[in-house]
Amino acid sequence: MNKIVFWSVTAALAGFLFGFDTVVISGADRQLQLLWNSSDAFHGSVVMAMALWGTVIGALFGGIPTNRIGRKNTLLLIGGLYLVSSLGSALANDPYTFAFFRFIGGLGVGASTIAAPAYVSEIAPAGKRGRLVSLYQFNIVLGILIAFVSNYLLSDIGPRSWRWMMGVEALPALVYLIFAFNLPQSPRWLISKNRIESAKAVLKLINPAKNTEHLIEKIRTGSGTAQSGETIFMKKYRFPLILAFLIALFNQLSGINAFLYYAPRIFEEAGLAQNTALLSSVGIGVVNLLFTLLGVMLIDRLGRKTLMLYGSFGYILSLSMVTAAFYFDWGGISVPLSLFVFIASHAVGQGAVIWVYISEIFPNHLRPAGQAFGSSVHWILAAVIPSLIPMLFGAVGAWPVFLFFTVMMALQLLFVWFVMPETKGISLEDIQARLKISGSRSEVKSQKSKVRSLKPEVRSRKFEVPEDRVIRELNE
Repeated sequence: MNKIVFWSVTAALAGFLFGFDTVVISGADRQLQLLWNSSDAFHGSVVMAMALWGTVIGALFGGIPTNRIGRKNTLLLIGGLYLVSSLGSALANDPYTFAFFRFIGGLGVGASTIAAPAYVSEIAPAGKRGRLVSLYQFNIVLGILIAFVSNYLLSDIGPRSWRWMMGVEALPALVYLIFAFNLPQSPRWLISKNRIESAKAVLKLINPAKNTEHLIEKIRTGSGTAQSGETIFMKKYRFPLILAFLIALFNQLSGINAFLYYAPRIFEEAGLAQNTALLSSVGIGVVNLLFTLLGVMLIDRLGRKTLMLYGSFGYILSLSMVTAAFYFDWGGISVPLSLFVFIASHAVGQGAVIWVYISEIFPNHLRPAGQAFGSSVHWILAAVIPSLIPMLFGAVGAWPVFLFFTVMMALQLLFVWFVMPETKGISLEDIQARLKISGSRSEVKSQKSKVRSLKPEVRSRKFEVPEDRVIRELNE
């Protein structure tokens, strides 16, 4: 078990680099715009957002190397992308070169959201899988915190401190690469490539006491295949598709990525000095880490919907306070305190729920396609929204932007309250059956016709068991 934990932590370090790479740019934001005398539009859409566009591409196509060359080799490739990106960004002398290397890092971020969780889930025992896979999310948040701390510590080392801020990522990227070389291949991937002897060797490392022959046969027969011609865009999957779209949409319309990218700038807009603004960003990272841990602890106790409700109320309260603070020019610590509440609300709500929920609501054979759809919506918006922030702050000011985010979170509250079904404690197969039936009336009719076409002795069960339950059992 110690080996599995070590391998899981190593793979999860891709999440640490994800979090670090995403946020480290916030410390260099102002310096880079002044250095290259960039307009708000160019700075936001090219210099700041290019990494996020790389993330979109990496998320859309990261499944290709993950399946073709394997999870381990893809993780090594991701480490190489982070290393090249950090060094190239630190040495860049113009905004276009800088943006190019940031795009390279973004490819690593996007691909890591596929390869790292897949690898951990495929080596972890069923009873420990949830906690081990959640190490990835924990490391993302830890990486965000360390990036804020690093930016604060490096902010006073000279006029080119941004180079050190960007280049320091090369150290954890190098450490990650060294450890990742010692990872075994995923046994499930090896089996899918018919490399049975290699898979047996890895399974023996994972659990020497297990009967590898029996386990390999179980993995083979339990893999399942997609039904011919089925896609997530079929009418019977409309409801889970809508759920995935809306939860990803509202995740970004909260303003979370815009805030993480521009935290120091937002604090400066509120009247804080530059050093104080960077220190407040460190506080944001600490709050994010603590409440992410709380969300992970509570998600299976209180449920996904309950956490989303708590998060929605926290969003509305905190964003309303930030909007008022900028509108009435309150200044002081009112903005940092309100944004601490905002981050806590996100971490315990959307931050803890989104990836779990999207992975639950699609049937087994369409789950990768469903997750790709939800992730794509998330990352496209995560690229578009931050790119608009400098221009919007300059054109209309800060308070209308935060007012917009507040209204969006009020709509999220309505979505969660009236539309979003709870999935806590329900098997994946039961969730599939419920969402297929509720998403298509024609599906209900076809399922009921199945019941009526059964043999009389089976059909008579409807007098003992409600017909909806028979339908559910048929789906199972």
